[in-house]
Amino acid sequence: MSCLLAFFSCGYIFYLILQVQKFYFPLEVITSSVFFGGSVYVFLVIRLIQGTIRKIKKSEEETRKANEALTLAYDSTIEGWGKALELRDQETEGHTQRVTEMTLRLCKVLCLDEEQCIQARRGALLHDIGKMAISDSILLKTGSFTSEDRQIMQKHPVYAFQMLSNIDYLQPALEIPYCHHEKWDGTGYPRGLRGDEIPLVARIFSVADIWDALTNERRYHQAWSKSKTREHIKSLAGTHLDPKVVEKFLEMMR
Repeated sequence: MSCLLAFFSCGYIFYLILQVQKFYFPLEVITSSVFFGGSVYVFLVIRLIQGTIRKIKKSEEETRKANEALTLAYDSTIEGWGKALELRDQETEGHTQRVTEMTLRLCKVLCLDEEQCIQARRGALLHDIGKMAISDSILLKTGSFTSEDRQIMQKHPVYAFQMLSNIDYLQPALEIPYCHHEKWDGTGYPRGLRGDEIPLVARIFSVADIWDALTNERRYHQAWSKSKTREHIKSLAGTHLDPKVVEKFLEMMR
């Protein structure tokens, strides 16, 4: 509107100049011409703005697609790391995928939001990544661990933290790799966290991890029945495991 008023005013001023110079044209002719020119100008400005908006939207769409492709590449890399560890320790083949799926189910039962579930999935896939730094002589040992073996094995959450903490993309997913061996009563490792000091996603994962470890055969034990595993997990509530998480988990597994 301001553009049209400006052009109309210019037309009127031009009309006055012509009158002084004895050139007589009807005011309507001049102002109509200017009004028409102003309309064309505004139309062109609007088209230019619309074109700019389309370019911005196209750029935003291209950026969104690029971010999605990058996220997919990151997640594929994470899955590859998890599978690489399972190839090293074939006894745990399938464990990572099973425990990840179970963790996500429990996260949804406990009403974690979408972003928390995304980070929980990444953390679950990488939960044992620190074992990459443990030698085969300990990781694949068939006999009982010595106290020294156990101390070395218990460093794998710290190794996971050291491996991943400098990767900005994975920092939000560190809670499970770093904290899934902490215990509700503070007797876990590596930091001896207690109760709610332990991140919720790590408390959730710990229950799923124990369930999968016990219900599948390992070199140091036969697979347990589901009923026996349920009773064992129930017995750990309040000591090793968060009682509320255990309650929701057992309801989910009925």
